[in-house]
Amino acid sequence: MNTIGYFEIQSSDPPREVKFYAALFGWTFTRQEFVPIEYYSIETKTLRGGLLKRAAPLPPPQSGTNAFVNSIEVANFDHTRELILQSGGMVALPKFAIPQKCWQGYFIDQDNNTFGIFEVDARAK
Repeated sequence: MNTIGYFEIQSSDPPREVKFYAALFGWTFTRQEFVPIEYYSIETKTLRGGLLKRAAPLPPPQSGTNAFVNSIEVANFDHTRELILQSGGMVALPKFAIPQKCWQGYFIDQDNNTFGIFEVDARAK
């Protein structure tokens, strides 16, 4: 528990990045229609991931880290959400179901970094 179990790549042109990473690493991408954004699941040999449409303008060159968001697997989503809020974090995207897989949500820390948490739950819907 409390380890990185999922990664995400943000993109202003998701089909372009799908093609790039599939060719580069042999990853398999599947468009997901059940989430409220343009989103592709990524299957690698060792780690789960996703690629999503960038929600904000592309940062200018030379402006620090661009956008790989890590999601941490937790035992209890709701409990962890409360800890995040009590510690000064904010909700970026509220809890939603990845059907029959997990509960997912995104948060912003006090330095405006985005991260996700998820609770594995085959009953999520």
